[in-house]
Amino acid sequence: AALALTVAGAGTSRPAAAVVAGGGGAGALRLLVEPAAGYAPVDALLASAKRSLDLVMYELDDPTAEAALVADARRHVAVRVLLDGGYERRANTPAFSFLAAHGVSVRWSSSRYEITHEKSAVVDNRLALIMTGNLTSYWYATTRDFVLVDSDRADVAAIARAFQADWVSGPVIDPAGADLCWSPGSTGALVALIASARHRLLVESEEMRDPEVIAALAAAARRHVHVEVTMTADPEWESAFSALRAAGVVVHLEPYRATALYIHAKAVVADPGTAQGRAFVGSENFSVASLVYNRELGVITTDREVVSALAAVLAGDFASA
Repeated sequence: AALALTVAGAGTSRPAAAVVAGGGGAGALRLLVEPAAGYAPVDALLASAKRSLDLVMYELDDPTAEAALVADARRHVAVRVLLDGGYERRANTPAFSFLAAHGVSVRWSSSRYEITHEKSAVVDNRLALIMTGNLTSYWYATTRDFVLVDSDRADVAAIARAFQADWVSGPVIDPAGADLCWSPGSTGALVALIASARHRLLVESEEMRDPEVIAALAAAARRHVHVEVTMTADPEWESAFSALRAAGVVVHLEPYRATALYIHAKAVVADPGTAQGRAFVGSENFSVASLVYNRELGVITTDREVVSALAAVLAGDFASA
């Protein structure tokens, strides 16, 4: 059952439903909205492992999560952790060293990818966490992110298979599961999702640089889809914002300051409130690197409760930005 919570996000007065149960796959999806939900539910799921826990993380700097992994290993849970060894190797070295010194099997990510930006976990081969945010506690209180708890058997098995391939630096495999969206190679799926919209598109992303995504959003606006984009203000994306506005996309920006909500989420909702409603949530930013070269993982779902919940949060962020 859904946990009925309504909590104000830190640094902002907007309310957000913290935990939403989805109905897809007989209740296979559950959405956690950050920062309202907090990361205690994530810590609890990590600590719930009985037999195995596989974690992939771009950035890991959270003493509570790290302690949960160590405690699992001490209970003879088979814990394996893949940390990005490309761009974030230096930042991840303290966590790597701590875990390795306390009995956790930990490796640097495969050099087959430019970076491993994926944020996921598989617990006992029974559920998976698919996250837009990293396990970096410094940012938890002020950052918009989502965690999708996925118990769909096909998804969980697919993520576990991909982890095993990446663990041994084997050939890149992207098992489809029920609704997974992998990078390298997710551009087509995201462009198709945007192109499918007939009435309304809601978008959040930390980055806006991929020309195919920008063109798809502009094309949607030109065919009279109402397109709303919410991001944190950054001069790096100003040329993209200008192109989108010129096409009729409405862009709202959160100021880049400590008291504002930082938009780190990566989410798209197409035609919420209709039978055709679909949504994406995952680690993929809208950049060529993220979609073409990095290891990333997301979900594209028709789950009505998840679609509705994401739409409500994105619409609230747009109105407040």
